[in-house]
Amino acid sequence: QVQLVESGGGLVQPGGSLRLSCAASGDAFRLFNMAWYRQAPGKQRELVASILWSGSTNYVDSVKGRFTISRDNAKKTVYLQMNNLKPEDTAVYYCNIIGTMAVSWGQGTQVTVSS
Repeated sequence: QVQLVESGGGLVQPGGSLRLSCAASGDAFRLFNMAWYRQAPGKQRELVASILWSGSTNYVDSVKGRFTISRDNAKKTVYLQMNNLKPEDTAVYYCNIIGTMAVSWGQGTQVTVSS
């Protein structure tokens, strides 16, 4: 069973930056299509950014130009660089494998954007 551990969240002022990390266990990481999701209070979880095993990326419109997803297969880690953060980015951020290989949701990492 693959395990995923998110880290890197925190409190940041509007316009600030954070980099989230998602460390994975297992030997097949390089073959996984991965994504970052977020869930704000009272809202459904939404997919924020994805990166395929090939390196191809995709983003929800609200974060395009501000967030960058990347991966380091040697470190079995996916990153989410978040710049120009806005209060509406406040949420718990989770990572997971896309599709049928998805695992149980972890605890996520809290991102709070507030002055």
